[in-house]
Amino acid sequence: MIRTILLTLGILFLAAVPLRAETRLALVIGNSAYRHVTSLPNPAADARLIGHTLASLGFDVTLHTDIELDAMKRAIADFGRKLRAAGPDATALFYYAGHGVQVQGANYMIPVDAQIADEADLYLTSVEMSWILRQMESARNRNSIVILDACRDNPFTAQGLREAGLARMDAPTGSFVAYATGPGEVASDGAGEHSPFTAALARRMVEPGVPVEEMFRTVRGDVLRATGGRQTPWDSSSLIAEFFFAGPAPSAEVDPAEQRLWESVRDSGDLVDLALFLRAYPESTYAPEARRRLVESSTAPAAPAAPKEPAATTAPSAPENETATLAPTPDSPAAAANDMARQEEMIGRAQHSGAAEDYQAYLDAFPDGTFAELARMELAAIAARQAKAEAESEPPAPAMTSEEMIAQIAQETVRFTTPLSVAPDHIRGRSLSEIVTGSPRFPPIEGLPEAYWKNKPCSNCHKWTQKALCDQGQFYLAGGDERIEGKKHPLGREFLYTLRRWAETGCG
Repeated sequence: MIRTILLTLGILFLAAVPLRAETRLALVIGNSAYRHVTSLPNPAADARLIGHTLASLGFDVTLHTDIELDAMKRAIADFGRKLRAAGPDATALFYYAGHGVQVQGANYMIPVDAQIADEADLYLTSVEMSWILRQMESARNRNSIVILDACRDNPFTAQGLREAGLARMDAPTGSFVAYATGPGEVASDGAGEHSPFTAALARRMVEPGVPVEEMFRTVRGDVLRATGGRQTPWDSSSLIAEFFFAGPAPSAEVDPAEQRLWESVRDSGDLVDLALFLRAYPESTYAPEARRRLVESSTAPAAPAAPKEPAATTAPSAPENETATLAPTPDSPAAAANDMARQEEMIGRAQHSGAAEDYQAYLDAFPDGTFAELARMELAAIAARQAKAEAESEPPAPAMTSEEMIAQIAQETVRFTTPLSVAPDHIRGRSLSEIVTGSPRFPPIEGLPEAYWKNKPCSNCHKWTQKALCDQGQFYLAGGDERIEGKKHPLGREFLYTLRRWAETGCG
């Protein structure tokens, strides 16, 4: 029996969840009531749980349970059309729970009406998982997420399909693929209402402020604990933009200058503008979006044609008399697409890390690549920042000792109104005329109450004038070092040598 539910967001949901700028679309399938192989108790319930959880997070969810082959293919084809219509800012998610098998490195989802006598029947009565990935790739959405809870015990060993679990399926650029357990391993259906993997997934995806990769690491730990270490979820990520199921964590108010700059470069499509924004604000709330637009702006290729729906009545076969395996030629469209995908992956990694070694790795692989100029510009900027940081980190010149300062004062030309270049820190840069209006550092006469000297200008406590200071300087000049040695002064002993040098140069 097929039960198809289109989950839409109503007023209650809109009141509970903040509106999102992006479109979120999900296709969720759960098959339990198999007719010709062992039924599974949990996948239909798992699909309903995930479907309703995603709807609460802003996804437009199409949910199918216990679906037959033709309806399953139509659902996937319709999903692909919706994704292509949604545009580049959309997020796509596909979830499947039920029987799944691998044959010769390819994975297949099993509809409830599948009747498989041998491997040939598999191609006729199942849906290859790579087809859903092709639908997602053709749409070129911002994020594509595939979640598979389909690694149960293989029900077709008697039919010659003996490989356990599912084969490894790496995520294409801009996508994320998660399995309930590792490639070639078997996942538990669980003793409760839901599988351990799906139960953890539904619980964790509603936690706000957790990026999708971090969330799945938490799910992995939950499943390991729930299964006593017998099941380890596995994932592969090639996402460029950061994605949060429940939205990013609350952040500080965006700086107005940052906001204005982002608004000016966001839709420009200019590689340099976007790169300069990332350099100026590498930790910006808009940084993931800027990186995504940077990659997209590099080529802006035409969207590929939608993949054809696989036929439901004929098994794939090699062309007659064709025995060779033909690799793409270097100039073929397929080779060019693979080359660009690798470039996008490498420059995306470099933009995310900001590390010089990642930009250099891109240049080593693609010295004349689409992003080569950008990579060289970023390397130059990194080198400049490092040089500046090293220069700023050089230790300051050691401070002069009192004796070194006194020796240098003897070489200076001192004027009454000229700032002192050689003097203790508290008076350096000030002239004698300014100093006499300052405050002493300690009592000019031992035991003098603070009320008479603290925070009082020296002209009050000493009655200093230019002539009086010159007389003091002449006194120290006539008497030599003996008149200064051991003598204290409110502005420091070095000040006495300054007065002597000033007198020596004529008290000008």
